[in-house]
This record gives sequence, C-alpha cells and structure tokens, in this order.
Amino acid sequence: MRKRMVLWTGVAATVVVANVVSGWIHLPEGDSPTTPATASGSASPAAKPVRKTQDLLQTGIRQGENKDFSGATRSFRKVLGLEPANKFAWYNLGVIAQRDNRTADARAAYDHALKIDPGFQSALYNKAILLGTTDTDQAIVILRDIVDADPKAATAYLHLGQALARKGRQDEAEDAFRLAVHTDPSLQQLVPERFRASTSAAPTAPQAGTKR
Repeated sequence: MRKRMVLWTGVAATVVVANVVSGWIHLPEGDSPTTPATASGSASPAAKPVRKTQDLLQTGIRQGENKDFSGATRSFRKVLGLEPANKFAWYNLGVIAQRDNRTADARAAYDHALKIDPGFQSALYNKAILLGTTDTDQAIVILRDIVDADPKAATAYLHLGQALARKGRQDEAEDAFRLAVHTDPSLQQLVPERFRASTSAAPTAPQAGTKR
C-alpha cells in the first residue's frame, strides 16, 4: 500500500506521519464503463454523459496535481452532478478537505464514498487517519480490516501501531510496527523511537492483524 500524497494514486511515508493520507485516485481502466458505439463507430448520444463524467474526473485530477484545488473541487462537484454515486469524485473531495484540515467535510466525503463501496481501501485508510486521535478504537478496527485484506499494507500497519500505542497496548503496537518495517524497511525511521529497537525482531502477524 505504498502511495503518494501529491498525486492521487496512493500513500506516501512523509516525515509528518499524522498527515500521511492516500492521494488522488484516478479512474481505473477496468472501472471505466464501456462506451456504446453507433453503427458508424462513433459514441452514441447515451454514452456522452459517461464520457463527460470521465473527462471531468481526469480534469479534476490534473487540477489537483497542479495544486489548483478550487478548480479540482469544481470539477469533482460537476462529476457528482452527473453521477451522484461516483465514489472517486467523493473520495477526491475528501482528500482536498483533509488537506485543508476540514475534518468534518473530509469524513463526510469519505463516508459517501464508502456508502457506495464499503471496501474502498483508500477511503477507509484516510477515514482511519481522521479518526486516529478522536476515536482511536474505531481507527484500530478500520486499520485492522485493511491489513486483514492486504497483509502488505505497510503504512496501515504503521498507523495501527501508533493507534495501539495511544491506547497503551504496547505489545500489540510493537508487533504492528514490526510488521510495518518487515513489509517496508524504509518506514523504520517513522516508528516512534521507543519502539524502534523492537522492529528488528520477527513479527507475529496474528497479534497485530487479527486480534479484535
């Protein structure tokens, strides 16, 4: 689950761990609706709204990459005007709101995306980050769901360790940090110093990933 924050394609490990979020999400080719064609080979009138939605989504992503967040917000709102159940538009609005520290707006946007697709990992991850200090128990549940679904989700293990440490569950936190570093050694520098020495030990996956 290595991703970048500047582009909407994944999660990055930065120095400020609390601000690590999943980045901009592009519309995957496999999720693009098939565009119906007429006998002449051109797109049918019914396909035009689909194409417009896709074009607006990609426009918003480019605007976000260029730090035109107001323009990106307008583009994603237009997407939702055409397709209210577009999880990518809701998610990307959440990323913008989270970047601007508009926590309530970000959570609402992620919740919209998750109502459409409850298994949308990037939205789950970012929601867990938002909940990390206000509802740590719920953040732990979400992060464990993520690592259960993707055992190589190193950054999720990192945040799981932080959440467990805040709850005073030191042994579980140590194991989560070990799993994070075992999966991605570059994350060791982001492990709290008091846990860093323990990350060289072999992790025990069931303790950090499945215990509820």
